[in-house]
Amino acid sequence: MGTKVIVVTGPTCSGKTQLSILIAEKIPVEIISADSRQIYKYLDIGTAKPAKNILHQYKHHLIDELDPNEDYNVSRFEKDALRIIYEIIQRGNIPLVVGGSGLYIKGLVEGIFDSVDKDEKYMSELFKLKEKYGTEHLYNYLKKVSPQSAEKMLPQNWKRVMRALEVFHLTGKSIEEHHKNFSREISFYFVQYGLNWQRDVLYKNIERRIDEMIEAGFVVEVENILSMGYKKNINSLNTVGYKEIISYINDEYSLERAIELLKRNTRRYAKRQMTWFNADKRIKWLNVSSPEDLNSIAEKIINEEKLNERKN
Repeated sequence: MGTKVIVVTGPTCSGKTQLSILIAEKIPVEIISADSRQIYKYLDIGTAKPAKNILHQYKHHLIDELDPNEDYNVSRFEKDALRIIYEIIQRGNIPLVVGGSGLYIKGLVEGIFDSVDKDEKYMSELFKLKEKYGTEHLYNYLKKVSPQSAEKMLPQNWKRVMRALEVFHLTGKSIEEHHKNFSREISFYFVQYGLNWQRDVLYKNIERRIDEMIEAGFVVEVENILSMGYKKNINSLNTVGYKEIISYINDEYSLERAIELLKRNTRRYAKRQMTWFNADKRIKWLNVSSPEDLNSIAEKIINEEKLNERKN
């Protein structure tokens, strides 16, 4: 069966980072971030990156590697994470993937189909349609030509929508059909653990973290990023947290209103995350009622890893 790769996932504010450190204290793991924003430099408070001393004490990968204006996507993540996993295994350590970006984790576990050629002219035409009519127009078009693909996407993920249209344009088949026929050979397997909180408790965690982010200087962090010359509409800043604070900086909201929206939108984001994760029956859900529970959860995962070593 090969070497086991541990995956820890769950919604925002569920304790994934804390759990990963508890595990790293006991067994020789190297942590791979599966967070689509932690890979960017300067986005620290808003992405809840581990503290600098933690990053120095325990080996982390795919954190602070790109400038905020660089593009990164699930295809690149899968390639990078696979390469890092093999390197970790060769060093005799255990890969521990940690993060709440469901698409990144799904892409890593299942593999990414990316073998159909590109058609730059067609993509340019789609981009013009998006600029003129909006993302909903492209999404509705995808629903007509490839409803199966559209079901797996959201209208705002316009890059994925455009790629699905491009694949259909070039092959006459949906990207979902191509995915089903895709296979990938790897010498390890994934075991996924999810942190499951009661919703009302998770929402309290979210509100407390956002208050702590503001106290820690989140507004100054965003101001500093913009002062470096990065545009407010770049992809890395087009995310919950940064969008609301940028609106405050631009005098669209008061700080009080921006914080209120940030809490509301983060709760909604957590709900979407759980909807996504609940569809994956491979995830082993571990109930959490307080941060103290993470100690026993870490022991459970560590004991399962030790049992796996004895079997091998």
